Amino acid sequence: MSRRKSRTDRRAGRPDGIRPLSDVFGSIELGPGGDEEYSVRTIPAARALKTYRCPGCDHEIVPGVAHIVAWPRLGGEEDRRHWHRGCWNGRHTRRITRRWS
Repeated sequence: MSRRKSRTDRRAGRPDGIRPLSDVFGSIELGPGGDEEYSVRTIPAARALKTYRCPGCDHEIVPGVAHIVAWPRLGGEEDRRHWHRGCWNGRHTRRITRRWS
């Protein structure tokens, strides 16, 4: 006889409403140079309301397109950059096309 899994079981033993930090605040990954840690967050399409320029390909990220926001962990959020998901995933295999000051 099978039993129905409770919400706690589905979340690997965590009580309802508690998620790992990576789900809430993003994650920590190596940046484009591979030598600096970056804080990374995913922006869903429904929350993408402005146009940004991706530093990986130098093309625009238009409103309604899901993308990644990344900034140096030690640099602070004022250094945030919006990346296409594919450009962020390929950051180690190609050079950045757009440099910011």
